[in-house]
Amino acid sequence: MATTMELQRSWRGPVLFSYGFRPFFSFGAVLAALLILLWVPWFLGLIAIPSALPPVAWHTHELLFGYVPAIVAGFLLTAVPNWTGRLPVVGRPLIGLFGLWLVGRLSVVLSSFVDPLSLAALTLFFPVALAGVIAREIVAGRNWRNLKVLTGVVVLGLAQALFHHEIWRYGRPLVSDRIAIGATLMLIMIVGGRIVPSFTTNWLKRENPGRQPVPFGRFDLIAMMVAALALAGWAAAPLHPAIEQPTGLLLLASGILQVVRLIRWAGDRTLAEPLITVLHVAFAFVPVGFWLSGYALLMADDGARSAGLHAWTAGATGLMTLAVMTRASRGHSGRPLTAPPATVLIYVAAFLAAVLRMAAAFAPAHTMMLLGAAGGAWVVAFLGFAACYGPMLLRSREGA
Repeated sequence: MATTMELQRSWRGPVLFSYGFRPFFSFGAVLAALLILLWVPWFLGLIAIPSALPPVAWHTHELLFGYVPAIVAGFLLTAVPNWTGRLPVVGRPLIGLFGLWLVGRLSVVLSSFVDPLSLAALTLFFPVALAGVIAREIVAGRNWRNLKVLTGVVVLGLAQALFHHEIWRYGRPLVSDRIAIGATLMLIMIVGGRIVPSFTTNWLKRENPGRQPVPFGRFDLIAMMVAALALAGWAAAPLHPAIEQPTGLLLLASGILQVVRLIRWAGDRTLAEPLITVLHVAFAFVPVGFWLSGYALLMADDGARSAGLHAWTAGATGLMTLAVMTRASRGHSGRPLTAPPATVLIYVAAFLAAVLRMAAAFAPAHTMMLLGAAGGAWVVAFLGFAACYGPMLLRSREGA
């Protein structure tokens, strides 16, 4: 049987399609930057885009159902072979998956020329195909412990289908965006709960022996169960106001449990290596989002609601995906597992984008200035990744 490296070398087409992370990380980063570069002038009426979706709905859809699934695909298509012992998806099958993702992005931009049912179908081809590929690999490899990751992917796809129904029926998303954010956060807590302590342990054993991260145990399982329940309540709250108060308390409790998990991972001992530290900083936005969202439900505070939402999206999602993208790109392309200055600047820009966007929710008098600064920092972070790592993703592995 061919090895992973032999299979990649047997592919004679573009290097871009020799491994799943290459096309999805590079083009996903470009999409993330375009989400701001196009949305802001469109929202302000300075440009027009032939999309049937309103500007805010387009921005939401492409972040949750365009960018996030791209990075999830890049990560899973790279990680699942390691989990299952099976060969990775490369070459023509990978081109097919990537093509379905591109079709979805183009169909949303040009959706004024497409009827709502066709638009939904065109955008759902990719999540259905991705879930099918991941399910096939997990079942064939009998890797049942990772069915929970597949569940997150499936819920994300179902949320996308519901999003299109809500847009068609009500003109805006009601709960589908919250379900998608909840699914994304569960993936971050599951996968992050695996890789953050694992990568930290590996680095500490080599560079800074001493206190190690606490491995996954019963406490982590309880924390995950409380988080799932809290996020389910948060997603349903717009339709069921009676659950807002108990859900708010659950969100606050979940924030405490997640920050305890983070403390147990010994992130304070990794400050000498930003490639590791950034994983801890990114995960810290998860409990911050729980606390702000819980407070918002308990106190009916719109500022906290918006800040909590963006702690989860711009903070946890934006920074964690960049952290994973940079590490995976460096490791799988044969570069040293350390963050050079340009990569640190990418992390700083993404961190500032999240903090400034959260601050804008609490400072209405300075909203435009803070939104502009947050958007600029976000674009710098993701175009910075495309500029620094794009050439790396388009070339063969060093030493190969």
